[in-house]
Amino acid sequence: MQQRQAPKRVATAVLNSLKGGVVPRVGLEWVTVGRKDEIYALLADTDVIAEGGASFRFIVGRYGAGKSFLLQTIRNYCLDRDFVVLDCDLSPERRFSGGKGQGVATYKELVRNMSTKLKPEGGALALILERWLSGIQTQTVAQGIEPGSEAFRQGVKRQIFSVVGEMQTMVNGFDFGIALSYYYNAWQDGDDEGKADVLRWLRGEFTTKTEAKRAIGVNIIVHDENWYDFLKLYSAFLVQAGYRGMLLLIDELVNIYRLPNRVTRQYNYEKILMMYNDTLQGKAQHMGIIMGSTPQALEDQERGIYSYDALRSRLTEGRFAKAGTRDLLAPVIRLDPLSYEELYVLTEKLASLHAGLYGYESHLTGEEIVGFLKVEFERIGADTHITPREVIRDFIELLNITMQNPGKTITDILTEGGFAFTAATLENTSDIQSAFAEFEI
Repeated sequence: MQQRQAPKRVATAVLNSLKGGVVPRVGLEWVTVGRKDEIYALLADTDVIAEGGASFRFIVGRYGAGKSFLLQTIRNYCLDRDFVVLDCDLSPERRFSGGKGQGVATYKELVRNMSTKLKPEGGALALILERWLSGIQTQTVAQGIEPGSEAFRQGVKRQIFSVVGEMQTMVNGFDFGIALSYYYNAWQDGDDEGKADVLRWLRGEFTTKTEAKRAIGVNIIVHDENWYDFLKLYSAFLVQAGYRGMLLLIDELVNIYRLPNRVTRQYNYEKILMMYNDTLQGKAQHMGIIMGSTPQALEDQERGIYSYDALRSRLTEGRFAKAGTRDLLAPVIRLDPLSYEELYVLTEKLASLHAGLYGYESHLTGEEIVGFLKVEFERIGADTHITPREVIRDFIELLNITMQNPGKTITDILTEGGFAFTAATLENTSDIQSAFAEFEI
């Protein structure tokens, strides 16, 4: 039976992204290897979220260890199962707290990247609102009320406020309801400017309360102190709109660690603590939060998350967790290096993807893959510092070179380059298992 091949568009995106050190948005299923236990633990959280609970996790690993890859895998899974996913990378301009709108900048990026199964590339807010209103109209018609009549409009409004009624006890819930009602009126009247004003408010783009009041009649705007409260409103609303829950994916916590001002760092860690407490104490519902961090950004007690005592006491592992007996139900999930066998499977998948994209028949042997991996791991310090990102980058480069130079094999390149792994070693390798056994790492 002919092996299934990835579409060229997907294969191109995957290989180009991985070669450039970036996690692809599409096609992860073609190269996913390992991380079974971590994925299982995170997917168990999504069941809790769908049932009205909340979760908070830190994914910790060195640069290139697969944090972003794991986050993207979970993102794709949740989108496929009717969750709404918001994601962003922190940066010097995007933080949890700051004196120049850095918190709002993070909120804006999260909402801009709001994604659903039907709009996985982001920008799904308007689609979500219109799907919700269409559903309410369908329900109103089912009650026997004639579409287009004043009674119909009032019936829809009643259902809108019925939906947001449960949000009235939440911070800014009343204004959120006003905005939704205003959007419905603009939608019914064909008022594109009115709809745009509501979307601007929901995206946090108004800079003054006066401007928001004049535009849509609300008395509050998103600012650095309340942006997380708006995310909790979203999680409550999205479930009412028919989705299973909301997942926040926030990567690059190292940008908080790099802040030079201690007080500024502490304010940001305080915001993380508030979000952490909300999820664990039941103050947030239908919401999952996953943050990506490096070990140093987490554990450094001078500048990292552990410099904030309240977080360190909550996140530090107990006495019994260690390598080989990890607690994957703990708030911190540490990524172990991929095994040699997993890296072998990964390179096989990459070779198949590359051959399918460029239309050639791959003659790559298991011995050549083992030779490549041995060269990678014979580098000084590779046992503790090499990452999947580096292995992937080097292997795709090898595939590109051999494709462009038909007279050369991977064995030729490895031996001509003066690497420690010799052709004789390759020739004497009888099978894959024995080759892995010969690794001297």
